[in-house]
Amino acid sequence: MQKILGPYPIPGQMASFGEIGEREMIRRMLRAVRPSGRDGPGDDAALADISGRLAICSDGLTFERHMPETMTFEEFGWTAAAVNFSDLASMGARPNGLLVSLMIPAETDEEDICDIMGGADQCAEFCNTFILGGDTKEGSGAAVATAIGSMEGRTPMTRYGATPGDLVAVTGPLGGPAAGWHSLKNGLGIEEAETALKVPVPRVEEGIALASSGAVTSCIDLSDGLAEAAWSICGCSRVGMEFQRDFLPEGEGVEQVCSSLGASRDDMALYWGGEYELMFTFRKDRIRELYSSGAPFTIIGVVDNGVSPKMSDADKTEVLGHGVY
Repeated sequence: MQKILGPYPIPGQMASFGEIGEREMIRRMLRAVRPSGRDGPGDDAALADISGRLAICSDGLTFERHMPETMTFEEFGWTAAAVNFSDLASMGARPNGLLVSLMIPAETDEEDICDIMGGADQCAEFCNTFILGGDTKEGSGAAVATAIGSMEGRTPMTRYGATPGDLVAVTGPLGGPAAGWHSLKNGLGIEEAETALKVPVPRVEEGIALASSGAVTSCIDLSDGLAEAAWSICGCSRVGMEFQRDFLPEGEGVEQVCSSLGASRDDMALYWGGEYELMFTFRKDRIRELYSSGAPFTIIGVVDNGVSPKMSDADKTEVLGHGVY
């Protein structure tokens, strides 16, 4: 994966959050964020001209749980934005703005706080939008973001429309972030996998293309892992699924981690979170429209009349467990 994050200027002498206080910190943080050309950030509220049906989502990360070893504050900020843009992608919405609120320990350096905002802003730029505003308070160490998107006339993709006979597909390889975690913990140096873990790429354009195709009957992102995503769609749509083990596309570093550490391919592909591909179901008779959309996809299974997701290979079929992330 090509490195996405890049440098940005933060002029001035650095201090800790506790030393300079909330108002001065906000003033300095704005240096790390591109101006939106609209009202905000920096005002009491953000104003944006958005027409049509909106998709709005909010998610948060904590330093303690979501910041693996060697992850930078910039990468943490990127990820805090990416998890929200990924949720918009699963609906087929185009991002129109992001609000970012930080709860920061008093001893945190100003540079680290600006890095968080700079990383979030770079993810927003990658998704062709801006940070519109947010809040900053002293706290235990967390970032909560809210993303706003527009459907632009597209029918939103949800978890509720899967029907027996539909095919199941994913937009990209699986297990890369899990391989990255194992690589970091064991010093394997698998750079591609570690980047997949620390700089996840939300599939915004893929989601828009899928929603525009008219072929998709349900969709979800894989931030909680493939198994958990499958359970969600099965529960919401009241269907079952059957995956073919040999059909699952393997992410960068999975083979190396398995051979070096004896880790389970199934665990990495199915049960780890941190994936930001999309899993979706679609009508078999609309596959031509799906190909015409330009969205990449790999078929991994079929929707059936059951009540749970299952995995099949040459020897057996077994019900999937739940994710561990």
